Amino acid sequence: MAETDQVDDGYGLKPSELFGKHTFKIENFLRIGKKTIRSRLFEVGGCEWYILVYPEGCDVSGFLSLFLCVGNYDQLLPGWSHLAQFTISVVNKDPKRSKFSDTLHQFWKKEHDWGWKKFMELPNLKYGFIDDFNSLTITAQVQVIRERVDRPFRCLDYGYKRELVRVYLPNVELIFRRFVQEKRSKLEKLMEDKARWTSLGAFWSGMDQDSRRGMSKEKMNVILTGVAKSFFIKKEVTSTLVMDSLYSALKDLEGQSQNKKAPIMLDAKELPAPIVTVDKDMFVLGDDVLLLLERAVLEPMPPKDERGPQNRIKAGINGEESDKEAYEHDEMHLTELGRRVVEICALFHIFSKIEVAHQEAIVLKMQEELIREEEEAGVGRGGQKKLNQRNRTKPKRNK
Repeated sequence: MAETDQVDDGYGLKPSELFGKHTFKIENFLRIGKKTIRSRLFEVGGCEWYILVYPEGCDVSGFLSLFLCVGNYDQLLPGWSHLAQFTISVVNKDPKRSKFSDTLHQFWKKEHDWGWKKFMELPNLKYGFIDDFNSLTITAQVQVIRERVDRPFRCLDYGYKRELVRVYLPNVELIFRRFVQEKRSKLEKLMEDKARWTSLGAFWSGMDQDSRRGMSKEKMNVILTGVAKSFFIKKEVTSTLVMDSLYSALKDLEGQSQNKKAPIMLDAKELPAPIVTVDKDMFVLGDDVLLLLERAVLEPMPPKDERGPQNRIKAGINGEESDKEAYEHDEMHLTELGRRVVEICALFHIFSKIEVAHQEAIVLKMQEELIREEEEAGVGRGGQKKLNQRNRTKPKRNK
């Protein structure tokens, strides 16, 4: 089941309410020359925007330069700021050959415009970009982001996300796979250290059941704050897709834990037993921590998508209708990878607490042994001292 924008997470406006499109058609484009052109103002996410066009380049020659700008920025309240992901495109007669560029930017007083000085080379405009009436059509898709720092959050309008997934799925998949592999490598090194792994096992098995149960869980907000901080990187255009995938993964995990339908529900028959479950506001390990660590190393990742980046426009009705079935497959694939990331984050966070307790126990044991050795040495020195004193005070016999 595909995620839609109808799911209410109780956090402000939905992404669809913060998304907008604008089309700017420039007539007689080839006659304009170096004159700078700007579109009319359009409103998205409570902010006014416009497209700024340099027909013969901004500080460069031979290129079309395009920028998205905040309208009337000098009249906004002090400290204003808008985080936005946007796509600017120059429309071709063949929609699949249109030129697109995407970016994510924090707009503020000193950076109120952002875009591309070298959007495309001017000679390429003759290949279907100038229509029969000598007009050039430019579109802007703008997604204002309401960022959260305490957990993964939804960023993208459903239709805009569908478009971006086709282009950036391999990039997002690589981010998730690298993260999991990095954690696996650390675990493999730990397990290869037989003395350390055995000591850890002895410490864990020697702990009473209530203590183990208490250490096998953590508040969700503690872990999810770290997830959001690690994976939402401003200026990285894939960050919004990463956040959306992690959000869907978290909802899926919550849904499975509560045995109810989530926005995107992976096929229950294909899902392995969860590494962590959700209990109210807590992440709880689904099994013994040592078994889960071994499983994290051995369990294969979902098969890799080998298709590579796709054209963002799929042939269909009027050449603009995306392949819905393929998109839903891609979305479920990213959700499954995102879920693995969320589970690994929770497992490693909880394990880090256990490792700290283990190291503290080792230090305490060493201190106790040192104290005992000093006491034994003190007793030995004390006995020798008393013997020496007796020898010094022993009366001499008369010859």
